[in-house]
Amino acid sequence: MSFGTTIQIYLPDGNPRSLKIAEITNRTLQAILIPRAKLETADRRPELRQCSVYFLIGGADEDTKPIVYIGEAEDGLARLKQQNRAKDFWAVAIAVVSKTQHLTKTHIKYLEWLCHAEAQNTARYLVDNTNVPSKPYVSEPMEADLHDNFETIKILVSTLGHPLFDKIAKPQKKRLVFCSGKDATARGEYTEDGLVVFAGSKCNLNEVNSAKPYVRNARQTLKDEGILQLNGNVYEFTVDHIFSSPSRAAAVVLAREANGWLEWQYEDGKTLDEVHRST
Repeated sequence: MSFGTTIQIYLPDGNPRSLKIAEITNRTLQAILIPRAKLETADRRPELRQCSVYFLIGGADEDTKPIVYIGEAEDGLARLKQQNRAKDFWAVAIAVVSKTQHLTKTHIKYLEWLCHAEAQNTARYLVDNTNVPSKPYVSEPMEADLHDNFETIKILVSTLGHPLFDKIAKPQKKRLVFCSGKDATARGEYTEDGLVVFAGSKCNLNEVNSAKPYVRNARQTLKDEGILQLNGNVYEFTVDHIFSSPSRAAAVVLAREANGWLEWQYEDGKTLDEVHRST
């Protein structure tokens, strides 16, 4: 049985598009979201002047996965200022700190390693780290505590709009949707994130002559990222991939313009439109 969670989000300057400080009310960690343009405002937050694990996030558009860089710092604000000069891609940072200032260098290095491993595992974001963080030695009791800390980080980061660690779970068969045409056979799920096309789904090899540039560009981007790979006479999804639009997903699969609300159908033949928009 699952229980609800109370999360408090504080807006230091009253602006919902500026800094946000999120915490689970009975936990010791805080997650501070900082838009890059508000880094000077963050300079006034004493919470950031301590050990932290942080995430630099950016690079998302209609066809690509967002990008994340995962790091650790003894002075979170100083490191973010360094990264402001060093890395171009990010638009927002999230720094996780302790309300009781109990996190040590060893703690954050372990959390950096764990967050990196879990972000790679869920594969919702492209992880930008050139070097893989190393796993430091910690005692068994400390490791248990840090895994509990990670569960808090997972919830807070997702609540702030970035589901880095939320796995894309395959549904029961009755919830699957299908899209097919010519050599294409794809299956997926319509979720709160969008249309998830599952690994192993097959796309038509060539775009039709009348295909608009957005269809060609979307497919080429997915090829460049290794999400689509050639397999005989079709392209195949190598990983589960989320499209914000059912029509964009259908266009990639069918290699032509497509109305995804009609092309994606459940096993009983009902379309996404009939199930989700016509009731």
